[in-house]
Amino acid sequence: MAGAAALNTAHIPTVDTPPTPVSASTGTLHPHDGAADTQTGDGITVPGGWLPDTTAQQVAAAAALLWLRRRRAYQPGQPSTDASDPAPLPTTVTAVRTALTDADTQQPPATPATAALPALPTPCVALTGDGAADAARGILLTRLLAAMRDPQDTTRLLITHAALATLLPDISTDTEIPGLRVVGTVDQAAALLASLINAPPAPGGGAGPPDVLLLTDPPNVPTTAQLATLHHAGATVVMLGVRPFGTTWNINRHGHTRDEHTGRAGPRLCVLNRTAATDLLAVISHPTRARQDPVTEPAPPRRRRVETGRIRIPRQAGSDRRAAAPDLSAVTNPRLQVRVLGRPALLASGEPVTIRRSAALQVLVFLAMHPEGATTTDLVQTIWPGLPAHTVTGRLYTTLSDLRASIRTATGATVLGHTDDRYHLNPDRVDVDLWRLHAAAHHAATVLTDPAPAWQTVIDTYTGDLAAGHTWAWIDPPREATRRLVLDAYASAAAAQTDPHHRLRILQDAIRVDPYNQTLHQLAADQLNALGDADAAARLLDGYQRRLQLAGIAASDQPAPTSR
Repeated sequence: MAGAAALNTAHIPTVDTPPTPVSASTGTLHPHDGAADTQTGDGITVPGGWLPDTTAQQVAAAAALLWLRRRRAYQPGQPSTDASDPAPLPTTVTAVRTALTDADTQQPPATPATAALPALPTPCVALTGDGAADAARGILLTRLLAAMRDPQDTTRLLITHAALATLLPDISTDTEIPGLRVVGTVDQAAALLASLINAPPAPGGGAGPPDVLLLTDPPNVPTTAQLATLHHAGATVVMLGVRPFGTTWNINRHGHTRDEHTGRAGPRLCVLNRTAATDLLAVISHPTRARQDPVTEPAPPRRRRVETGRIRIPRQAGSDRRAAAPDLSAVTNPRLQVRVLGRPALLASGEPVTIRRSAALQVLVFLAMHPEGATTTDLVQTIWPGLPAHTVTGRLYTTLSDLRASIRTATGATVLGHTDDRYHLNPDRVDVDLWRLHAAAHHAATVLTDPAPAWQTVIDTYTGDLAAGHTWAWIDPPREATRRLVLDAYASAAAAQTDPHHRLRILQDAIRVDPYNQTLHQLAADQLNALGDADAAARLLDGYQRRLQLAGIAASDQPAPTSR
């Protein structure tokens, strides 16, 4: 997914194009064993299924797009709610992204979205065998991922209510899945498919009828005859366990197919159990009643509790504990500095210390985010998700030993401690920029008079995204939480300003931190209108919409900001 055009207004200088969001298959310093079985050039195995490489890459791209949507929807300076927290993505999504990262540090050649699903026999293919239901879910997911590149109203797959309830009983009825259309009965599906195929082409072209009709309930004789005539338009009927006509594929639980008539092996299909398919659909689906709160003026500088020195990480043991703030005053002219805002680095007397393993760098960043420490389970579940802890404990010990050796060679000091079964950084020996950011945020949230300088300190302390340039599958929630912390500081600083020009400059700086945030663009446009420059406000919002379109976010996902 691409970045987008810079801000284009008379009063706001050009904004640098943000780094291009990339899939999880790039950005590691050093390859290491993956959290899922990997078959180079073939696919990956994750808990609950197997995905072709192309499908896995599409899942990673969809996950990145979901995070952009979350960034778009966040409202800086407003009271936070549970719904606004940067929740981690489901376990299977994390496992897919981790496997891609570990499989290869090089991006594979671009592959058409349709290549993830092999050509299906027409007019009908019946799926039987131990892996039939899992393969049907794999076909469903593969077609819906392909639909993400289509026009907004494209339907890639038709399915009956009975089939959806059979394959995905946990899918909420309050969910919209782009590319999927659900009908009541097989007869209705056949009639609808026939009408779509026979309809005149839409003006200006556009997507055609659905590619797949997925059924679990057998059609009657007249409907079977009707379905058999639809293959000339490229639509394939996929039936689970019923074979009134067409080809029958026997599928094992690994996705390998065999033609029951000829006995010949066929293509391997994506297979997903219910949990894995539901997890992966989370990056595609949208709530049908999305929150559409109005964009409001920044709230006055507010006092709020800040959890100093800690960012929530998914699936971590002991996450309910309060983290105490490190005593930063005790660290005087430290020789060792940990920088995790921007490109992460370990500096000894200002010189970078070489960290050879990607896993070691992840441990360093994770411990910087958790001054209270982390257990062995915390670390292995974060860095190697989806694998039993006992299978990677040795790998973790090797990683920690290598990290200790690197630090000791550069400084002669031991800064990685182990107390009460928790690994931690020694706050008396190391200075961490993230700790200083949280200490500044805590001070700004509690200061009673003249808070503007305190909010500015938060802004100045933030030197870049958390672990910028790395696409570790676990980093997105804490990265977004840190970004939101500084966006709140910008909103509070803007609200404290009485000079409208200075207020506009603060908002434009905030947009540079997150060029996808809708609230910031709306507030900046409102400020331009208040200053009498409606043309600049219109250009700002138009440029913002182009940025979203280039990133792949449809205008209909949420109401676009409009100048008021």
